[in-house]
Amino acid sequence: MNTFNPSRREMLSRVSSGFGMMALSGMLGRENSAAAIGKMATNPDFKPKAKHVILCYMSGGVSHIDSFDPKPKLREMHGQPMPVKVERTQFNNNGNIFGSPFEFKESGQSGIPISTMFPHLREQCADDLCVIRSMTSNVNEHAQGNFFFHTGFPFIGHPSAGAWCSYGLGTENNNLPGYVVLRSGESGIPHGGVGQWSSGFLPAQHQASLIQVDAEEPVRNVLPRERDEIQRSRLDFIRSVDSKFMTQTGHDAEVEAAIRNYETAYRMQSAVPELCEITGESDATKRLYGFEAKNPMTRAYGRQALLARRLVERGVRFIELSCLPQKPGGSQAANPWDQHGGLESGHRNMSEQVDQPIAGLLTDLKQRGLLDETLVIWAGEFGRTPFSQGSDGRDHNPFGFSIWMAGGGSKAGSIYGATDEFGYHVTENKMSVYDLWATVLHLMGVEHEDLTFRYAGRDVRLSDVEGHVIHDLLA
Repeated sequence: MNTFNPSRREMLSRVSSGFGMMALSGMLGRENSAAAIGKMATNPDFKPKAKHVILCYMSGGVSHIDSFDPKPKLREMHGQPMPVKVERTQFNNNGNIFGSPFEFKESGQSGIPISTMFPHLREQCADDLCVIRSMTSNVNEHAQGNFFFHTGFPFIGHPSAGAWCSYGLGTENNNLPGYVVLRSGESGIPHGGVGQWSSGFLPAQHQASLIQVDAEEPVRNVLPRERDEIQRSRLDFIRSVDSKFMTQTGHDAEVEAAIRNYETAYRMQSAVPELCEITGESDATKRLYGFEAKNPMTRAYGRQALLARRLVERGVRFIELSCLPQKPGGSQAANPWDQHGGLESGHRNMSEQVDQPIAGLLTDLKQRGLLDETLVIWAGEFGRTPFSQGSDGRDHNPFGFSIWMAGGGSKAGSIYGATDEFGYHVTENKMSVYDLWATVLHLMGVEHEDLTFRYAGRDVRLSDVEGHVIHDLLA
């Protein structure tokens, strides 16, 4: 019977940092071989439309009725009591109907209504968007909502969607991981922490690698601390020792992942600095992403968006962008869109941060012929209430909210689903996070019901037992 020595596992983790390797278990690569790619992705029954996913995650809960789901009834009845039953909210400090302070305009040839919060998206990209107005969540609290959106479960321990995509499809670049989360400064980690980007019970190499795009060392210990020939000698020696140790452990998955980490981290020492070095990008491209914007938060998010495009070009499978606080030094780093008060100014600050960079990303991908194979998703964990919290805020609303997709085989210039005249509950084509990820996997050429992993006595999947492909969202 094979046994596992805990002290050896601990040593594997500690040794890596001494070579200039990534000490975090998430900094793991994946060999792009038939053995490494999930069996469901090898011979799909349908042609994949998307090769990559970029998730622009709007942590905190964007108000759908102030962005992509206009409700004239709210302005008409502003200040009046809600005429329908009000569900208990997070803080239960519920006021009267709150008409949107933002104007809406039908945009592009498709006529999709987009609010004044997003002038760049409205003017440049309306006809690229597939707006979903009938998204729902099972939870009403930020940490649980973030976990639920990313994993389908409102608690830690399950794989993120990015980890599932990496597990099922692998990466097209052995020098970079298949799942990357981009952040700026010390912010960008939503409530719930890094566990929402975890590989859960999947092999550890599928966990997200965090890259801080504006740091001198974007990934901890990525810059070499010694000469290449010395590193190479150390790696070769450890490989010879570990090949024997692998036999003793019965090919323990965690040990295999840690060993693979050495080689991938070694290659990332050149791949990550090259990725983050953007001096070769044209001035026009940088302007497109908002590098010359007056708002430093726009410039910071623009760098994330530009690196997302560069990661797509390098074959990374799943990329997530993370929001910053409303303004430099802001206190809402974990929930930047969470305006329980001062909604108009808070949402304006946040939209100014992300609008131009995301519009620039879509435009740049399209110009380079990459949007057709890249699925961009814009979403938060839930929406906001049609009635006020206090005088000028909105509480959480999981019963119906808006997200959108673009590119990657999604139906451009379309709207799916609807909420009631107050934007409170879904009335048409209710959609769950399981439906969303089932549809995403379908667009990537993966049969979501077959992408499973045996855990706790059952075959677990990202779409769980209730997810369905929403064919009306497909081009």
